[in-house]
Amino acid sequence: MKVTVQQTELAAVDADLVAIGLYDDESPPDAIAAAAGAAAASGDFRKLSAVFPDGSARVVVAGLGKREEIDPERLRVAAALVAKEAGRLEAGSLAWVLPEASGDDAAAAEALVTGTILGAHRFDRFKGAAEEDPPARLESLTLLAPASVAAEAEIARVYAEAQNRARELQSTPANFATPSFLAARAEEIAAGATAVSAEVLGPEEIAAKGMGGLAAVSQGGPEEPRLIVLRYAGGGSGPTLGLVGKGVTFDTGGISLKPGAGMQEMKMDMSGAAAVLEAVAAIAELGLAIDLVAVVPSTENMPSGTAVKPGDVITQLNGKTVEVNNTDAEGRLILADALTYAVELGAERIVDLATLTGAVVIALGSTYAAVIANDDELAADVARAGERSGELTWRLPLHPEFKELMKGTVADLSNLASKRKAGTITAASFLEEFVDGTPWAHVDIAGTAWDVGRAYTGSDASGFGVRLLVELARELSA
Repeated sequence: MKVTVQQTELAAVDADLVAIGLYDDESPPDAIAAAAGAAAASGDFRKLSAVFPDGSARVVVAGLGKREEIDPERLRVAAALVAKEAGRLEAGSLAWVLPEASGDDAAAAEALVTGTILGAHRFDRFKGAAEEDPPARLESLTLLAPASVAAEAEIARVYAEAQNRARELQSTPANFATPSFLAARAEEIAAGATAVSAEVLGPEEIAAKGMGGLAAVSQGGPEEPRLIVLRYAGGGSGPTLGLVGKGVTFDTGGISLKPGAGMQEMKMDMSGAAAVLEAVAAIAELGLAIDLVAVVPSTENMPSGTAVKPGDVITQLNGKTVEVNNTDAEGRLILADALTYAVELGAERIVDLATLTGAVVIALGSTYAAVIANDDELAADVARAGERSGELTWRLPLHPEFKELMKGTVADLSNLASKRKAGTITAASFLEEFVDGTPWAHVDIAGTAWDVGRAYTGSDASGFGVRLLVELARELSA
């Protein structure tokens, strides 16, 4: 979407639709106060009122609620609701009058751009044209705002579009979005940015390196696994950032088969991978001064006569042995190899994103992603990035007692705790065994990757984590 910032009078705006935010204590501007529909305009949060001034574009008034309660998240929601109204009206261009937002114009601009781009997204790749001319898409957004917000508006455009690309990857059916499909997307990212390089390992190389977790999970199905590496050389004086994303392109649970109801959603078990890939693309587009290495282990998890069995013992890349006591706890097996490999490749602090545990949905719902970390400073960095982006995180503890639950009987570790306790934390405790003391934060996005229900992501794929990772990279590159 094209995004511009202009200092234009409302009456002179050239757009199909104009949006104005209204607080509870405000009345419509004089330019539209006498127009048809203005009397119904209200500041009630989430309410939209259509206004039709004579001789100018249609205007929609978006309720912002109480002035003292305004924040970027509320503006993102308002912008998304307006974007959906623009879609209903088949508007190709939209102009937003920047509302007063506690004096932080840059944050307000970011929120309006992000909410508009995310709210306007629709996934219709596999739908046939219902009519000869498909509905118009919203193609441009103009902010009527001070010139000083232009830089923040451009950053928001880049990472919101990256988030939509991640949503596209998540929503693509698993017979299209295979491990090789994700690898091709990584190579496309590298081809489009001089500072990015890609490396893809196939099944023979994965086995030769000793990545027993990725090899074991992949052996049940015909789709070959891929270990995807992206490097971004942005410079800067800070430590190299490692990003790891779980890329299970379809998860049946393997021999420990999942219930059939809702299994179609398991095409999105690669949401962490989607977020990492598109965050790297956005970081490169922004030219951030940071060096990073991204590692994405990708496979399907299928049941068959060749699938890994409950009770099997495998050896991970770092030499530790693991009893596979539940084949549906496969994500931690492939992440273990990826985390070890990220350390080998020089990552000096690591953040991994994964739809790892159903337990996190019970604990935190879809409001927060869980963070478990071995480093207080990195955990705080992740939390601040989430606050700025609106992708909120909540830190859960690590403790030696959780590690005890992950000890194996005939191997070093088990991939499933011996008791049904603290499922999100015990999974993270398992992963910590593979970072070799490197500062590390695990982000469990099982509750936030889809079915979030926010106005700008709806109930389908959310692309959660893209903006968080870009904001983290911005902070670490400062």
